[in-house]
Amino acid sequence: MASDNHRFQYLMIGLAAAFLILATQLFRLQLLDNSFKVSADNNALYYQTRYPARGLILDRHGKVLVGNKNTYDIMVTPRYVKNLDTMELCRILDLSPEFVRNRFREYRQYRTRIGYRTVTFVSQISQEQYSRFIEMAHKFPEFKGVPRTTRMYPYNAGGNLLGYVTEVDRDFLDKHPDYTVGDYTGRTGLEETCEPMLRGEKGYSIYLRDASNRIQSSYHDGAFDKPAVAGTDVTSTIDAELQNYGEELMRNKVGSVIAIEPATGEILSMISSPGIDVSVLGEINKHYSSIAADPFKPMFNRAVMSPQPPGSVFKLVNGLIGLQEGVVGTKTEFPCHNGFSARGITVGCHSHKSPVDFTEAIMVSCNSYFCYLFRDILENPAYGSESKALDKWAEYVRSFGFGTRLGSDFPSETPGFVPTSRTYDKVYGQGGWKALSVISLSIGQGELGCTPLHLANLAATIANRGWYRIPHIVRYHGNDTIDAQYSRKHLTMVDTSHFEKVIEGMYQAVNAPYGSGATARVAAVEGLDICGKTGTAENPHGDEHAVFVCFAPRENPQIAIAVYIENAGYGATWAAPVASLMVEKYLNGTISPERKWLEQKMLDANLLHKVPASPDYVPPKKDKR
Repeated sequence: MASDNHRFQYLMIGLAAAFLILATQLFRLQLLDNSFKVSADNNALYYQTRYPARGLILDRHGKVLVGNKNTYDIMVTPRYVKNLDTMELCRILDLSPEFVRNRFREYRQYRTRIGYRTVTFVSQISQEQYSRFIEMAHKFPEFKGVPRTTRMYPYNAGGNLLGYVTEVDRDFLDKHPDYTVGDYTGRTGLEETCEPMLRGEKGYSIYLRDASNRIQSSYHDGAFDKPAVAGTDVTSTIDAELQNYGEELMRNKVGSVIAIEPATGEILSMISSPGIDVSVLGEINKHYSSIAADPFKPMFNRAVMSPQPPGSVFKLVNGLIGLQEGVVGTKTEFPCHNGFSARGITVGCHSHKSPVDFTEAIMVSCNSYFCYLFRDILENPAYGSESKALDKWAEYVRSFGFGTRLGSDFPSETPGFVPTSRTYDKVYGQGGWKALSVISLSIGQGELGCTPLHLANLAATIANRGWYRIPHIVRYHGNDTIDAQYSRKHLTMVDTSHFEKVIEGMYQAVNAPYGSGATARVAAVEGLDICGKTGTAENPHGDEHAVFVCFAPRENPQIAIAVYIENAGYGATWAAPVASLMVEKYLNGTISPERKWLEQKMLDANLLHKVPASPDYVPPKKDKR
């Protein structure tokens, strides 16, 4: 009996404890914690998304490259739309009836997925359109206006550089679950590169609504609202004035320009021409079809995506390798009688004095000299075979960044191509080729392919006397500095001592007296000591490509630049003037009166008619200068 009493007492104590715990929890939930009430009320609440202002993109001096302006999105809850006055809605929002019909056809198709959610009906309407909508909003209770920001561009330059912002689509959402329908994201350019910093964080406002889905009031006076957090501003490495000037010079030309600050690897300008006009970036979806149909492919960023033969500017690399390998010295001379000939192989050259030494060969861009030099590199008995010598040569070339993605923070960079013994074993069979079989590599032709970014990096590497930092386009964002990888020096396999010998040739190419045969006299600017090298890469599908690389000043260089103009002819005629004008503009702030004629010539030139509109790379056979 006593045992039964004890069991009964334990049972009562347990029940009392359970009751006390339950009562305490109910007290906390009902009176202290309102979150469950919010959840319970959700069917009567409307969450209006607050979209953050996207971060600004600034140039290196703090000038705004990409800003924001206010626009509005019109949202709709399709399940509640009854008896829609389509023509009135079209009048208010400047829409076509076909657009509205297609929208609601899509809503019906995905009605299960959409459910009772509110979705974007039309994006980024103007203040004027929104004002008309507000006046007539009582006719369209199922539609709501949501303030947004869209991009604006103080400079009409840099469309490909800056990129654009667009609404996410289904494919994007499948890959990025942290985004939702109606969100925007950066596509291409800096907008894509800096998306994590620029996007900000969404918030929301909570409203009570009645059974007819009409907004009644703010829920608890906004106590449970979440404010949007604006995106972080990004400071780029770009110089806005130089970018704008370069785009003016490249107007009506096909090609690209990249300028780099040698000591830091910071990209001062990146121009791809013809490019996307910034006036259409804010409404890219409306213009996408016409842009995509343009035969000059303005969305194709030639600066980082178009591997082309480097032409004679690559003689600088071969010259440095020859010096390092000891097959030539600055006093080494080779003959040139309008070209190089050996065992039935001929590489032509323009007329100049013969023989020439190392410095003169760079100054006059002698093809014959570099054919002899390259042949000696591959026939060096120290390697035992031309196959092994070519692989060593390729190793040198890759140490300059060629044949690889440099690792820039700019999207869509392509690696280009540097051939090895395996390349030619596939063509000729193992042991079936010799130095003369690949002699076109001596002058930057044949199977070589590199982007203008590679060429600008070459100019920066020579300016630095043998090292480079990875070219990059983001300087800092918020309180954060750039990744440490962009501060690290990358050394070439060529000793620093050899670079001055090449630089002397580049200096003479620009600054030697008239009549000396210097190929880039047009690029000379008094007091700037520009060091440069021309290139004219042959093209089997039209006129030659004009190429020029340079840096300035000779001591303590501030800018290195590469200009590549497709189907433009000689490098000295078109590429060198563009490069030298940009250098002068950057270092002096203005163009001297005696060079205004050259500036006007570049601004007026229209070379589009000479270009077969295709960015595809087909390796040409040889180089003239």
